[in-house]
Amino acid sequence: MRYVGTSGYNYEAWRGSFYPEKLPSKGMLAYYADRFGAVEINYSFYRKPTEKILQNWATQVPPGFQFVLKVWQRITHQKRLKDCADLVAQFTEVARSLGPQLGPLLYQLPPNLKFDAGLLREFLAGLPRDLRAAFEFRHESWFAEQTYSALRDFGAALCIAESDDLETPKVFTAPFAYFRLRRLDYDEAALRKWAALVPPDAYVFFKHEDEARGPAFANQFLPLL
Repeated sequence: MRYVGTSGYNYEAWRGSFYPEKLPSKGMLAYYADRFGAVEINYSFYRKPTEKILQNWATQVPPGFQFVLKVWQRITHQKRLKDCADLVAQFTEVARSLGPQLGPLLYQLPPNLKFDAGLLREFLAGLPRDLRAAFEFRHESWFAEQTYSALRDFGAALCIAESDDLETPKVFTAPFAYFRLRRLDYDEAALRKWAALVPPDAYVFFKHEDEARGPAFANQFLPLL
């Protein structure tokens, strides 16, 4: 299954462009979920979610909808993957409350965290194997065969990200693929090029910005798959 959506959904600036002007804020998730199959949640990066919050979200979307949670910054940015087994266990336990609507967990590493094969392998070894994991590396030193090999060994996906500043190599390391398309503009040729790379089991998320280009790109992208 190919899931396409945006990073986040709860944006007041999208009123009048994506959301109807008079749509209540509490109706945004249901409106979004009627149009896309998944959403990447940024809230979980800043605050560890609760089961109550996740279960409330799950009641507002169709059964096949997927929530991708960006992993809590306490794990990725403050602990920097070190000595955080308890935190990972706490986070994943709460994430499981989404049941079949839980998509991959996105581990986004800070831009100043450089390649460390031992650190990566030790962290991967401590992750629950029944939950999908994707890793977004934002320092170029990680773009190496040792990284890809470690991800393959543990069934984790390399997040293939593109921004105006950095582009991840297009390497597939897991049974599923994960894309974050973050440029401010995509013409049809660029979208077609990316669509040709998307395998049958994949997640593709476009960037949030105030002009609501993300949902517009996602709508353009879906028919190209």
